[in-house]
Amino acid sequence: MNIAEALALARQLISAAEARLLLGHVLGRNSAWIEAHRDDALGETDARDFAALVARRAAGEPVAYLLGSREFYGRDFKVSPAVLIPRPDTELLVELALAALAGQPSPRVLDLGTGSGCIAITLALERPDARLTAVDAAAAALAVASQNAAAFQASVRCLEGEWFAPVGGERFDLIVSNPPYVAAGDRHLGEGDLRFEPLSALASGADGLDDIRCIVAAAPAHLESGGCLLLEHGYDQAAAVVAMLSASGFRDVASHPDLAGIPRVTGGRLVR
Repeated sequence: MNIAEALALARQLISAAEARLLLGHVLGRNSAWIEAHRDDALGETDARDFAALVARRAAGEPVAYLLGSREFYGRDFKVSPAVLIPRPDTELLVELALAALAGQPSPRVLDLGTGSGCIAITLALERPDARLTAVDAAAAALAVASQNAAAFQASVRCLEGEWFAPVGGERFDLIVSNPPYVAAGDRHLGEGDLRFEPLSALASGADGLDDIRCIVAAAPAHLESGGCLLLEHGYDQAAAVVAMLSASGFRDVASHPDLAGIPRVTGGRLVR
């Protein structure tokens, strides 16, 4: 069997683009190389490994988990089923965080529920003077974040624990989080990629807001005066998050739209 024949068989089960990505992963080659070598014979081991990946993708397993990585903010981050797959919409959280940090020398930044570490690591790389702390309650997730930080040589302190528990009485200039915000009974949890992602990183109570409530309630004790809290949330949760922040004493509270124009990140500044 040659490469073209293997791709043709795979296209009966998955998309052509996904087939090229998976075969490129097996061969350690990019799509351009594969197109230029369509007539090359595919070794028995490579053919078997490729077929196994195609079968897993056809069963619904996310491509990111099959490849072991996902691009975020122009960098490839290691991912595993222990962490949420980074998504383009979350880059908005990074952009707003960088804007909030503009002009602040050596700011202290806390990333809650870091998962793969993509947010904290990106901020550390974009602002090398910042002092980043990344927290996650799941040891397996924190291990992935630590591996990514080491791979990028990013200076990020990784701590295991529930939300603010690992940082005691510390205060920060900026707190960011992409917490779980899907309602526990949402049918989407049983569809697509979400079926394979960690439920603890997705669902948060009956209305999806339990973890956001915890973060907003505790955040003032961990923010310097003038410090900012930025939270990613669901498409229909902006008004509720605005109300929470306002009730907790945050000022200049505002929501910001994602690539689809949907309010995706809400934040405010704490002034004592």
